[in-house]
Amino acid sequence: MTTNNDVFFEAALKCVKRAGELIREKISVTNKATEVKSSEIDLVTETDMQVENLLIKSLSEQFSDHLFIGEESVAGGSKCQLTNSPTWIIDPIDGTMNFIHHLPHSCISIALFIDKEPALAIVYNPMIEQLFTAKKGDGAYLNGRKIQVSGETAINKALVIMEFGTSRDPEKMKVVAANQNLLMTQVHGLRALGSAALDMAMVALGAADVYFDFGIHIWDIAAGELLVTEAGGVIMDPSGSPIDRFSRRVLVASSQVLAKQLSEKLVLYYPMPRD
Repeated sequence: MTTNNDVFFEAALKCVKRAGELIREKISVTNKATEVKSSEIDLVTETDMQVENLLIKSLSEQFSDHLFIGEESVAGGSKCQLTNSPTWIIDPIDGTMNFIHHLPHSCISIALFIDKEPALAIVYNPMIEQLFTAKKGDGAYLNGRKIQVSGETAINKALVIMEFGTSRDPEKMKVVAANQNLLMTQVHGLRALGSAALDMAMVALGAADVYFDFGIHIWDIAAGELLVTEAGGVIMDPSGSPIDRFSRRVLVASSQVLAKQLSEKLVLYYPMPRD
């Protein structure tokens, strides 16, 4: 039986595939038109804005009562508020720095929240045709194949993803370096891939065991949250407390045991709401 979520999902998937064509066309373009946001390493391209506009326009025409939180719309002054109304949360190109440098590891990330909880998620890397999807209660998938987390519980066997972020605040940089130095000798490996949504997708896939970050926004993690939880993983604040999607802090892991171990070791950082 077709549900509303199925209708929403199919509509979003069609829009995302169209938006993916824009990204594929522009990935190899040199000297992409960019603008600086919060810092010289926090950038937006013309393609970011085109993708977000396409998604919002197409979905709002089909679902006129739905609301939107888009990265570039918020940067332009729109409200970033999650209500009980159906709300699409969009990062048009997560991994913009990778995209600018022609590194084919960035994605479109879109999630629909209903009653403030994730109902469906799509994370799509069009450069290598990597399509992660999830619907609440239906599992997580990569290109139509069901996926699950690794289930790893031992920190010394864990492949951990962390990011350097887009802030050059000295205190933030000090915390990043401290965590890198702390974990290097305690985990199986450390990686920084440059896209929060794909980092979370890698945990859902079982290709990584943990991802944590300080400085992300709700549009970075909205789709990834459902991918991870539907694949059997956990999401929390890096301190070990429940996730606050507006705190700009996240930790996802393949198991509760592993998440707890990491949260007890991390040097913590509390970003400003919009730094």
